[in-house]
Amino acid sequence: MAVFSSRKWVVDSFNELNTKYQYDLTYYEARLYNNTIPLTKGFDAVCVFVNDTVDEEIIKGLKANGVKQIALRCAGFNNVDIEAAQQHGINVVRVPAYSPYAIAEHSLGLILSLNRKFHRAYTRVRDGNFALDGLLGFDLHGKTVGVIGTGKIGEIFINLVKGFGCKILAYDKFPNEKLQKAGLEYVELHDIYKQSDVISLHCPLTYETFHMINEYAIAAMKTGVMIINTSRGPLIDTEAVIDGLKKGKVGYLGLDVYEEEEELFFEDHSETVIQDDKFVRLQTFPNVLITAHQAFFTKEAVMNIAETTFENVKTFLKDGKTANDVIPKAASK
Repeated sequence: MAVFSSRKWVVDSFNELNTKYQYDLTYYEARLYNNTIPLTKGFDAVCVFVNDTVDEEIIKGLKANGVKQIALRCAGFNNVDIEAAQQHGINVVRVPAYSPYAIAEHSLGLILSLNRKFHRAYTRVRDGNFALDGLLGFDLHGKTVGVIGTGKIGEIFINLVKGFGCKILAYDKFPNEKLQKAGLEYVELHDIYKQSDVISLHCPLTYETFHMINEYAIAAMKTGVMIINTSRGPLIDTEAVIDGLKKGKVGYLGLDVYEEEEELFFEDHSETVIQDDKFVRLQTFPNVLITAHQAFFTKEAVMNIAETTFENVKTFLKDGKTANDVIPKAASK
């Protein structure tokens, strides 16, 4: 198996678990894209991450090189042309659940940090500045939190913010029956925008959710709304949210994902000039907090990713399919 976009945490977790599976692993720091296709020759499987490119052209190259399986070590699969993979007879598997707690807890962390300005207070104190001006927050208790997407991550996030005494409003095309029975109030998207003090996104990226947070959605929101996105970057129209920040309509923005993150995240750019003007603009706002796609990054999640990935390969080699196969029908939901 050729493992692309390998970093130390990937190598360490895979090597630790591979004492059990005994796969022949080759690690590449490079992403999978057109220029790295030759590296896949002779491998049974390729293991890729969120920023690897697996479009139809790549899939044709993988097929020609004898690759039989694409093993995603993540839940999302919007970077893979699933229909092309099926047409060329290449199995695609993913890790549907590695630690929903990690992502839900990170979302809550962004809310608390933005509200109480922990990141700014930490820097001030280290500089010997103990003034409180500019650090005023608000009580989460009694505030309305709108949750868009109520799958496992959304469900855990809802249970976390309930503990703060928040009112929860939810939207999902496919409501969570367990949460409905527990009394969760499902409303239309417009009601989420209109009533929520905090909006947290926990939905997949589809043609329906692309840029769902746009100028029209922001215009419908409360002035000073907090928006949190730990799901997929393109759910938010960056230009629209920058405009909302400039006008004061968006009071707080917490991002663990960004719509053009492929050229930024998971790499060290500290010695270079970042060329993405929108991202640089976002960083100038004092009420914006960005983390670099680390919401999933806990010890438990990393080991779960490795184990599920290895089990996906093992099951495919044995049975020709797995419970975690991604098929075009699933991809279209």
